[in-house]
Parts: sequence; structure tokens; C-alpha cells
Amino acid sequence: MYFIKQFIYAFISTIGFSIIFNIPRDSIIKSGIGGALGWIVNILINQQLGSSSAGAFLGAITVGLIGEFFARLFKKPATVFIIPGIIPLVPGAGMYYTMRAIIEKKFITAAETGSETFFIAASIATGVIISSSISKIFKLKKN
Repeated sequence: MYFIKQFIYAFISTIGFSIIFNIPRDSIIKSGIGGALGWIVNILINQQLGSSSAGAFLGAITVGLIGEFFARLFKKPATVFIIPGIIPLVPGAGMYYTMRAIIEKKFITAAETGSETFFIAASIATGVIISSSISKIFKLKKN
């Protein structure tokens, strides 16, 4: 039941950002599916490995690969599916708590939270880049 709820929440948040980003109407549900699947992978890896960076990395790879697949299948740019799909993975709470710790002059807490947030953000960026590279390798081998 927990994973079903998480899937639904991530799906709705991805759809919301798809609307905000003004993506084509026929791609909104598809980007929601990609974002929700990436979030589920993120949760599973966090639970199994206890690493939020690894979860974000593999979640971003999932979103990126699904986005590249949907882009080819539905003849749209991959960014239409990837950008809204990574929104559930973005460490917004970590950024907030880092800034809050800085304002409260708790610099050690700010450094710990900030470095974890930075690693999660770097993991997301790396995952999207790797998934795009994997997609391009398969595209080159096909030709």
C-alpha cells in the first residue's frame, strides 16, 4: 500500500509540473508515469542501500531512460518527459534545511545537510547524463 501511495503522489506532482512547464497535453500522463517510476526506484534503493544519493542516481537513470524511450516512441523531445520526471527527486527539503541551519548559525549542521543535498543533486544530473548517453549509444548501434 505504501508504494501505491508513493506512486500516486509522485505521479500527481509530476503531472502538476508538466502543466506548469506547459508540455503538450498528450505527453502529460506519460511524463507522470516516468516521474512516478523514477520515484519508486529512488525509494526502493534508499530502503535497500540506505543511500539517498544512490537512490536519486538510479531514479534519475530510470526517468532518463523512460524519457528517451517515450521520446522515440511518441516523436517528441526527450526533455518533455525528463524535466518534469525528475521533479520528485529534487532535494528541496535538503536545500531548505541547509539554509535554515545557516540562518540559525548552525554551520556544522548546514555543512552536513548541504553536502548531502549537493551529492543528491549531482547524482540526479549524472543519472540524466548517463541515461542520455546510453540512449545515444543504442541509437548509433542501430544505424
